[in-house]
Amino acid sequence: MAKQLRRELTAAEDCLWGALCRTSLGCRVRNQHVIRGWIVDFYIASARLVIELDGDGHDLRAQEDAQRTITLEHEGLRVLRFRNDAVLDNLAFVVAAIAAAIHPDG
Repeated sequence: MAKQLRRELTAAEDCLWGALCRTSLGCRVRNQHVIRGWIVDFYIASARLVIELDGDGHDLRAQEDAQRTITLEHEGLRVLRFRNDAVLDNLAFVVAAIAAAIHPDG
């Protein structure tokens, strides 16, 4: 399933994936990565950081997403969530926020 999702990225996932591949974050970024049975949109193992992009469909499953975030955080992971619109409308801000989460000291 994860392999199929890697081939069928949403517009926002594709946009962010391209930006993360072009940006020198100093770490490996994985897309559509499986953690504890869930497929997360992006994962940076060295920073223990999960990045999730939420489209309109997530409005209908906010409680499920919240539980998933709690479970991932109990595993010692940090979870950043961005709306698809934020990625498509303000990519530079999203990439800067991710970079700040990876390298909080600058």
